[in-house]
Amino acid sequence: MDNNTPNNPGNPIAPGAKYDASSIQILEGLEAVKKRPGMYIGSTGPRGLHHLVWEIIDNAVDEALAGFANKVDLEILPGNYIRVEDNGRGIPVDVHPKSHKPVVETVFTTLHAGGKFDHQSYKVSGGLHGVGASVTNALSKSLQVEVHKDGKKYRIAFEHGFLKEPLVCLGDTEKRGSIITFLADPEIFQETQEYDYETLRTRIQQFAFLNKGIQLTIKDSRDPANILHHEYKYDGGVREYVAFLNYGKELLNPLVAYFEGEQEGITVEIAMQYNTGYAANIYPFTNNITNPEGGTHEEGFKLTLTRIINNYGRNFGIFKKDESLLGEDTREGLVAIISIKHPDPQFEGQTKAKLGNTDVRRVVSNIMAEGLERFLLENPVAARTIIEKAVMAQRAREAAKKARDATRRKSPLDTLGFASKLADCRTKDASKSEIYIVEGDSAGGSAKQGRDSEYQAILPLRGKVLNVEKARLDKALGNKEILSMIQAFGTGIGEEFTLASARYHKIIIMTDADVDGAHIRTLLLTFFYRYMKPLIENNYIYIAQPPLFKVQVGKTIEYAYDDKELEAILARLGGKPVIQRYKGLGEMNPEQLWETTMDPAYRTLMQVNLEDAMEADQIFSMLMGEDVSTRKDFIVENAGYVRNLDI
Repeated sequence: MDNNTPNNPGNPIAPGAKYDASSIQILEGLEAVKKRPGMYIGSTGPRGLHHLVWEIIDNAVDEALAGFANKVDLEILPGNYIRVEDNGRGIPVDVHPKSHKPVVETVFTTLHAGGKFDHQSYKVSGGLHGVGASVTNALSKSLQVEVHKDGKKYRIAFEHGFLKEPLVCLGDTEKRGSIITFLADPEIFQETQEYDYETLRTRIQQFAFLNKGIQLTIKDSRDPANILHHEYKYDGGVREYVAFLNYGKELLNPLVAYFEGEQEGITVEIAMQYNTGYAANIYPFTNNITNPEGGTHEEGFKLTLTRIINNYGRNFGIFKKDESLLGEDTREGLVAIISIKHPDPQFEGQTKAKLGNTDVRRVVSNIMAEGLERFLLENPVAARTIIEKAVMAQRAREAAKKARDATRRKSPLDTLGFASKLADCRTKDASKSEIYIVEGDSAGGSAKQGRDSEYQAILPLRGKVLNVEKARLDKALGNKEILSMIQAFGTGIGEEFTLASARYHKIIIMTDADVDGAHIRTLLLTFFYRYMKPLIENNYIYIAQPPLFKVQVGKTIEYAYDDKELEAILARLGGKPVIQRYKGLGEMNPEQLWETTMDPAYRTLMQVNLEDAMEADQIFSMLMGEDVSTRKDFIVENAGYVRNLDI
């Protein structure tokens, strides 16, 4: 097959595009990657380790986006080797005119050398502007590339980013495409070299949703007795993505609205659907890269959504001419995907968290306006249902505003009863302050006596926190426990949340190690996720890890935090141990609580982070929402993993 013939007839971008040495531009060398890997992959922890995979996957998907491939395969091999294969044109193997080396060697050993700059080889690109392949190579102990191109098979190998085996032709082949196999460098990734299958699987599925018609597979071959395999291909693309995200939720209407178009070289796809819940979940993407902080595409979407719904509501008499819905009213219960493909995206920061192109706002607005107007006119029943929900949200917002005014806190003495709950710390330096959210008065009393009052505040909770997954903000603000937390944190809530006003930079959930404690943790995390998400996004939320066992042999006392640690302690101490199984925090005296759970020198805290907002949203909806069947399925599926359940 001719190497310039598109292999994906359903995505015929740039047919006949030239892809050889002249397509590759060299900008600079590789040393910076090895010296400061965090600048290129975020960290050298698990997130950075997985980022190595995304850089190679991005390049393979770009080949499919350009119309030259329709299949990308990812495999985790024994020993945590990663193998990525596509059926595209194959990386060029001819000699580059500037480097005087084969192009495949150049792109893997030179930063900013790639086919993403001339906008001819690739119309759009999700990769880091050509640095992906070289970054992965620089941070790998070994990397091998197989190229199947023009009827010939080639191989080249690298070690620690440097050429180990020069490019060699291995003979004839009927295949086409590139196969890249690499092993992350353990000297760089010292924390772990173990890939998480679920993390990779979720992202592979996301790629498939965002690129309709392209088949992506993932296989985990590390354990021959338990090989995992998933295959994804979505002809409906982002429409199927929205339906997937709304699975298990009660839908306001069964229709997924879908709009697409291209203007000024920018391709836009939008899919949206409302459920009966209260949270808005809008997920923007640029060239397959998620933009968690939004940007101009999300701005264009939100502004247009509000304008079109207001116009429709007034024109059809659903509300008065002088009335107006705010943006937050029109977004209640909305799940939406905004996916754009841009030939020259401009992001704020290396992590691509926010899109900055001003032209995108206008293009998205134009395509969104035309599509949404048509959808509302063609579906009058759905239109009225959507707008009536927005009107209800408006009324609830006005009620919430009155309730919220009562939550603004200037000092612990502002509201009667609040001062008696919160045992505040003395320091006013928020970066040094931490607050423990403690289950029950008994544990709260021990925590107050055992703490370091200079920087540790204690807020005991009495009873269960309201499940905000089933309640609007106005009802949530009527819950005393939620009100106490809002007053203590000082950040405000919802649309008025201000991270800079946080009075504590560590908010620590401390509950019993039993079923009730786990339920309270889930309720609290649901509240933080729905109404104070920046606390999670900025790593302010922690979960305390109290011990499960106290082991005493003579005068020696040690604490075990799980069964495995208990076994190790018993094997080490011998003797006739006295083992106490803690059922709750209240069983510990202040000194024990301090030395096991609150003393920074010895305590263990689990930091809550937000790796994948979409997956988190689904989990919260499933665990805490109205749909019982999906929760039941989850319990049945995962019951086998539970050990030592306290009932």
